[in-house]
Amino acid sequence: MALTTDIVAMYRRPRAVVRRHLAAGQREDRALFYLMLACALIFVSQWPRLSREAYLDPEVPLQALLGGALMAWMFLAPLALYALAALTHLIAMIVGGQGSWYSARLALFWSLLAAVPLWLLTGLVAGFIGPGPALSLTGGLALAVFLLFWGVSLWETERTAEAA
Repeated sequence: MALTTDIVAMYRRPRAVVRRHLAAGQREDRALFYLMLACALIFVSQWPRLSREAYLDPEVPLQALLGGALMAWMFLAPLALYALAALTHLIAMIVGGQGSWYSARLALFWSLLAAVPLWLLTGLVAGFIGPGPALSLTGGLALAVFLLFWGVSLWETERTAEAA
């Protein structure tokens, strides 16, 4: 299936989508692609907010704000997310999880990518509307959907040794 089709399907049947990704076999290149694409799109989602901040406070130029966000999302976040995936797999192993290191990474990276449309919406709200209830609502919704996807994905990947 196409990536966009899988993202849409994730909102309807997340367990089936995760099972399909696991059935494709261990593809570290695919997991890394999901991670880097998600980080790049989340970086892009920050542009409206950063543009608004640069306009409201011209002391810090837009290029500096974009450079900081680029460093954070494209270089630091992937390292932190790899560590987070390893930590969650260790915790899952302690409580009886039977997945693999790869399946824990896939669960986290795919969940992040599947929630990106809501992060893009949150970025637009932050840029055009600014701080307030709308931003809190969209940001909370994006975080909740990501956590839901990640929880379902991790449950699916860690519940049986076949997921490994």
